[in-house]
Formats: sequence, C-alpha cells, structure tokens
Amino acid sequence: MTALENKLGYVFRDPSLLETALTHSSYANENRSRGPVCNERLEFLGDSVLSATVAEYLYRHYPQMPEGRMTRLRAELVCEQSLYHVAQKLDLGRSLRLGKGEEHNGGRERPSILSDAVEAVIAAIYLDGGIAPASALIHRCLLDELGPMEPDCYNDFKTALQEFVQRQSGQVLIYELTGESGPDHDKTFSVRVLLNGEPLGEGTGHTKKEAEQAAARNALETLKK
Repeated sequence: MTALENKLGYVFRDPSLLETALTHSSYANENRSRGPVCNERLEFLGDSVLSATVAEYLYRHYPQMPEGRMTRLRAELVCEQSLYHVAQKLDLGRSLRLGKGEEHNGGRERPSILSDAVEAVIAAIYLDGGIAPASALIHRCLLDELGPMEPDCYNDFKTALQEFVQRQSGQVLIYELTGESGPDHDKTFSVRVLLNGEPLGEGTGHTKKEAEQAAARNALETLKK
C-alpha cells in the first residue's frame, strides 16, 4: 500500500478506504466469511467526482469551447480506455484484490476492472481527504496532459488520426473488430486499426464506436512517439 500511496501522491488517514477501493467483487464474493466490501459503491461516487472535476477544468481552461464539444471531450477523457491508461501509469493492477477465477482469467490487466478501480480510488481519496487531493490526482494523471491544441484531438480521435495520416497521399485506414466478450447488457468490444494493412493501434470499449475511438487514440500515440 505504501508503494501505491507514493504513486498516488497521497497518504491515507483511513487505509481501509484504499483497501476497499482495490477490492473487486470477485474477491469479496469468495471471502464473504471475512466480510470484505467490494469497490462498486466507491466506483459510483468516484465517477461523479471525476466527471465534475473534468467538467470544471474544461469550463475554466477552454472558455470558447461550445457545450456540445465539452460534453464529447469529457466523455472521451473519462471513458474506460482513458482510465485504463491512468491505471497503467499507477501500476494499479498489481495492488488489486481479485478472486481466484478473475485472477486466473487475467483480471489484473482487464480494462473494465482497472478503469473501475481508478474511479474507486478517486472516491477513496475524496472521502479521506476531500476534493483537493482527489482533484490533484485527476489533474496529474489525466488533465495536465491536455494543452491548448489538444481538445480537437480528444474530441474525435478517428478524425484526428485520419487527418494525421493524410499528410501523405495514398494512406488507407481500416478498423476491424477483433473480439467481443461479456453478457449482452455489458459487452466489451475489441477493435484494431490498420494503416495500409499493418496493425497500428488497438482499443476496447462497451460499444464498437467507443472501441474504435480508443484504437484511434492508441494509434495516434504510436505515430507521435
């Protein structure tokens, strides 16, 4: 926990809040006799804290941006793939408490589990120390990367990728569905984007459109390295 607190830049007064934030429902279900609480309620709260913080940032930093674009940009910033990248920065998967089945099935790398855990950790910090440290984490891991030219890119990654590759003629982008998993009410789609037939980026999402946007974002990051 100390190593994770160092990465979070926050030391908990009540460590049990962080412990709960890292507890997946699979672990709680397998250890009911011990009474662990899963992170789903914290995830609910963290989603609201995250959304409000991002909304305020966009309102203050982009005064000329219309409401519709702010809404779309906020959605991109708080989507599963975006929070998955945050979880990777924090190496959050290493600290998760998972059930044996989820552990065996690669739960520590599953985007949906990691993105939910990010929201839960944000809520835990909020409850333990208030909005200031929670906001500081969101800014450091998510918002500080935005610059004056970034909104268009975050608004529509597919369009941004198309414009980027069209700087050279004859470039062909294709998005292909590579997999889908989960029940009908909570599916996860995997998409790969190819440039001239060569894999360029991959992404996941709860809709095919969201997965395509995530793949385009990953491709842009690859091209700009």
